[in-house]
Amino acid sequence: MSKLAEYDGPILEIDKLSISFFTRLREIPAVMDFSVTVQPGEAVGLVGESGCGKSTVALGVMQDLGKNGRIVGGTIKFKGRDLAQMSADELRDIRGNEIAMIYQEPMASLNPAMKIGRQLMEVPMIHEGVSKEEARKRALEVVTDVRLPDPERMLNSYPHQLSGGQQQRIVIAMALMSKPALLILDEPTTALDVTVEAAVVELVKDLGKKYGTSMLFISHNLGLVLETCDRLCVMYSGEAVERGSIKDVFDEMQHPYTQALFRSIPLPGADKNSRPLVAIPGNFPLPHERPPGCNFGPRCDYFEAGRCDAQDILMEAVPGNDRHHTRCLKFREIDWNAPITLAAQKEKGEIGEVVLKMDNLKKYYEVSANALFGGGEKKVVKANETLSFEARESETLAIVGESGCGKSTFAKVLMGLETATDGHILLDNRSIEQIPIEARDTKTVSDVQMVFQNPFDTLNPSMTVGRQIIRALEIFGIGKTDGERQQRMLELLDLVKLPRAFAERMPRQLSGGQKQRVGIARAFAGGARIVVADEPVSALDVSVQAAVTDLLMEIQREQKTTLLFISHDLSIVRYLSDRVMVMYLGHVVELGTTDQVFSPPYHPYTEALLSAVPIADTSVQKKHIVLDGDIPSAMNPPPGCPFQTRCRWKSKVEGGLCEREVPPVKTLEDGHQIKCHLSADAFAEMEPVIKIAAE
Repeated sequence: MSKLAEYDGPILEIDKLSISFFTRLREIPAVMDFSVTVQPGEAVGLVGESGCGKSTVALGVMQDLGKNGRIVGGTIKFKGRDLAQMSADELRDIRGNEIAMIYQEPMASLNPAMKIGRQLMEVPMIHEGVSKEEARKRALEVVTDVRLPDPERMLNSYPHQLSGGQQQRIVIAMALMSKPALLILDEPTTALDVTVEAAVVELVKDLGKKYGTSMLFISHNLGLVLETCDRLCVMYSGEAVERGSIKDVFDEMQHPYTQALFRSIPLPGADKNSRPLVAIPGNFPLPHERPPGCNFGPRCDYFEAGRCDAQDILMEAVPGNDRHHTRCLKFREIDWNAPITLAAQKEKGEIGEVVLKMDNLKKYYEVSANALFGGGEKKVVKANETLSFEARESETLAIVGESGCGKSTFAKVLMGLETATDGHILLDNRSIEQIPIEARDTKTVSDVQMVFQNPFDTLNPSMTVGRQIIRALEIFGIGKTDGERQQRMLELLDLVKLPRAFAERMPRQLSGGQKQRVGIARAFAGGARIVVADEPVSALDVSVQAAVTDLLMEIQREQKTTLLFISHDLSIVRYLSDRVMVMYLGHVVELGTTDQVFSPPYHPYTEALLSAVPIADTSVQKKHIVLDGDIPSAMNPPPGCPFQTRCRWKSKVEGGLCEREVPPVKTLEDGHQIKCHLSADAFAEMEPVIKIAAE
């Protein structure tokens, strides 16, 4: 029997909640006047940028705010009962049993020294006192429910023997073991690949229906919320600024922040030259420096001094819509349908000569079967298999693929951090594939630079920003005197749109987006001709992503840089790249212009990738393709075509060719390359994955 039977009101009712953290110096308000309701069987999305208080709300529901956090106002009711009034025993009974939480990092929720089966069985044995046999039966059932292959083997495995996607499914299974009434998901797919994310999201939706579970889904990805939730609450700087049904908020937004958020994401139709993204000006306020009146005021296009900053602003109902509220004094006066004032249209840079050419590049690693003690036969990991492409001056070539496909390995070989096993890399017709970085001359090193994924790890924490850029200039031999280098450093800060005063700051005083700009300034210090940007915006908030992406494009226009943009986010790839190379398990499976790759015919893997990308637009219809199985290991790739174990088109190829032979590269019209056994007729049958419904 479901635990919901005896209660038919809202499962979760948060009313005017305020949470503060207390330090020795001051009280820091993290969440203020926050209200949201989750009805039985409903999925509510909580959206906002990092630091806006989403996770604090979740921890408030779990009554797990640590010793510094306190609820200073309002109530959180679960099934009509105030959680703050419950005893520790009552809370222990509810946590994990009736309210379950799934965290961002699956390994943090699993005990590495305990087999999966035992971890799952503990839940019903502790909470419900069921027998070992019954618990094992139930564990087997949920592992089957979360669509894991070979459930028996899974129960007998340790966490480290599973991939990230499998671990996250086990964590979901664990949360569902006691059939909770409320499931809180805190960014549950951020660490996963897009195709795995699509499968996990699909799974969460199906299981929510099967178990009748209500969900609070915390995310910064609007597309994901569109695909999983019924209702949505947008947060900014500790407050809810808008809430309503998905359709109302997406199609009839009534808060300037929600509007600004949508304008900074690359939806279909955005174009880096004719329809550039609009970044939100200014920075997110720190919790103890919030402005008077409206928190979003200093960054808002519609701000009115003396009115928006004169009083606390309360949530107001939007007439005519379903439980739609906004925290904006002017929402009735703003013309929400006014065309966006276009940022200046940019001239497309002329694409020049070939600067970089790769020819049949291979990179293999030898690993011993038992790496810890030596011994055992040696295995070969084929990280890159016959990569061939060329990149031109002023061109952006995107390299797309999931983790383990070999994109970062290829970047390492290009940078000289690794040397190639076979094949050639030609930089201005000079072979560099066998020259490690320490043997490269200064010009080659300054010509090929990299912007890394995580801006927090790439700066020296004990050196000022200015000093770090000057250090790069010294290494590249730029400037004859200290004064010249100082001047060039200030010009580089101008180039990445950081105030010159930042030269004196330490990295810890900068936000993530600002650190990434310093990383970009350093990469361009030596007048780099090729910049490898390895997921440069994936660690940043949506509004900052737009600004950093735009910055890269602008520098590229000025400096005629060749940009190799490594990413798994196809929305950004579509927005900024000229050509796209799709990789799978070390192979290039498709290569063409952005338009060619984003419209049929596709390589079957590209088709699945496009289907997996969440798009925050209610007018977009997507063909639904969920890949079965996990990505095979590069240590033990399947025979024949690397993608054949997950391909839905395989039955169209006769005679088991896909299992036996690596497909040839077929060149379709205008140089569009696809590595696949499918016939021209099969390619002709393919339909677009993404369609934009006619207005």
